[in-house]
Amino acid sequence: MKPSNTQSYWNPYYAGFLLGLVLLSVFVVMGRGLGASGAFSTAVATSVNAVAPEHAAGNGFYAHYLGDGETSPLKDWLVFEVLGVMVGGFLSAALASRLKLSVERGPRIAVRARLLLALTGGALMGIGSKLALGCTSGQGLSGGALLNVGSWAFMLCVFAGAYALAWFLRRQWI
Repeated sequence: MKPSNTQSYWNPYYAGFLLGLVLLSVFVVMGRGLGASGAFSTAVATSVNAVAPEHAAGNGFYAHYLGDGETSPLKDWLVFEVLGVMVGGFLSAALASRLKLSVERGPRIAVRARLLLALTGGALMGIGSKLALGCTSGQGLSGGALLNVGSWAFMLCVFAGAYALAWFLRRQWI
């Protein structure tokens, strides 16, 4: 489906090259790769700590993301990375005149069903990212760049799962 305006998208090879430079610079400056699931885990742990601090302190998962309690866990650079991705995406869409409120869907699926499928897929990816110890950015980009076998296995499973489900869901988009 061609976009409604005449502006073209970036060349994917150019964008991929730039993404590689960003990843390299993050490794050099921060000493670790990119990833988003850690930011969401930090936000959840902070929220639970605000409501039930005793429970958060006694739970190993939350305690890991809350740190020593001296500084706010929301000062973690991954939180700012995710915020930067959201702001950057918004600015990019605004500058390319592609900023509009819409739900991308095929002609055979209702908006409600499309949003339900998106929410379900996002929840499954969130659960999968915790089970795999990293999201697709952390596993695919950072782990793949480091040639981690587990990261390559994760990405192969992501693509295989998407390919397997595409046959069942493609009729909604045609």
